[in-house]
Amino acid sequence: MSLMGTKNGRKQHTAEFKAKVALAAIKGEHTASEIASMYGVHPTQISVWKKQAQEILAQGFSSRRSSAVRAQEDLTATLYQEIGQLKVELDWLKKKASSWE
Repeated sequence: MSLMGTKNGRKQHTAEFKAKVALAAIKGEHTASEIASMYGVHPTQISVWKKQAQEILAQGFSSRRSSAVRAQEDLTATLYQEIGQLKVELDWLKKKASSWE
């Protein structure tokens, strides 16, 4: 079922249900009234979910997200480089320590 429970007498739908309804609205194969009848929600609510889904989808393609991904990749590369340098230094110290024994 699509309901998560009720709060103050209002229906609370799951995120999956909202996404399914919003996707149906985005596809445009049915009117908002038809979708409302099919899923048992108000047409205005469908419009709200459709708009939210479109905004979230647009954020997924934004350049800001791409720059955040690039920044994460740069940080990862820097950290791996630092780990490599520390490993070389550790190996050198181990070699020197063993020659003193």
